[in-house]
Amino acid sequence: MRALALFILAAFAQYAMAIDLEPLWDFGKPEQSEQRFLAAMQGASADDRLILQTQVARTHGLRRDFARAREILAPIEAKQAAASPEVQVRYFLELGRTYASAAHSPELLTPQARATAGAHFLRAYEVAERARLDRLAIDALHMMPFVETEPDRQLAWNRKALALVERTDQPDAKAWEGPLRNNLGYALHQQGEYEAALGQFRLSRAAYERAGRARDVRIADWMIAWTLRVQKKYPEAIALQLELERAWDAAGEPDPYVFEELEQLYRAVGDEARAQYYGARLKKAPVK
Repeated sequence: MRALALFILAAFAQYAMAIDLEPLWDFGKPEQSEQRFLAAMQGASADDRLILQTQVARTHGLRRDFARAREILAPIEAKQAAASPEVQVRYFLELGRTYASAAHSPELLTPQARATAGAHFLRAYEVAERARLDRLAIDALHMMPFVETEPDRQLAWNRKALALVERTDQPDAKAWEGPLRNNLGYALHQQGEYEAALGQFRLSRAAYERAGRARDVRIADWMIAWTLRVQKKYPEAIALQLELERAWDAAGEPDPYVFEELEQLYRAVGDEARAQYYGARLKKAPVK
């Protein structure tokens, strides 16, 4: 059995992720990302073209054109079985995301859509796990809370993904720690476990800080302050949100979510003038 396991690992070693997709992605501008992926297809290997095609499909999913995303993925179905594990994983991941994702409105997340998405995510996870594509395996696991409706099950999937982050030795997979701890904190917050949620948000912040991701650090701080408000720790929450107001303004991105929190916080402490000030800032702020 040990020899067989070593043989399987050796067989998959040739399939290390060949194309670096990260420089091509701007998740806030899917149209521009699509053009980069299409341009990168010129002269790419057969496997890389399929991988790029899955990402073109994802750009349409981010634009909520799920039917078009499936059309783009459809030609890959017959080819993926003979392609590399990465192609297979990305095909099933993106197909699953056309049925359930953060881009879906609640009415689209029917039981049938969730079940279909879950089957594709689990298939992606199984192939990624066998091939030691840990980053993609974690991606598949982190999608499962979109499939599950029970908070306990959502927590279980978040914890399974985080356990893989903690045991992997692959740096690109380790980069999932910040988002996963944020997701775990959010799930705990939803269950009213505020101290546990704070612990995860602070660990998420630390992971983002180590990675030099200043924007994500600010978002983690917002999650911390949000939880402090729910705990009625108003002075701490106000101080942190005021820091965030200054940081976002300095970055040229005034944050409406900060204004919304400050409006609620000042109203909670009886400072109606400050509450109205931030209510006015909220109305003028661009939608994020």
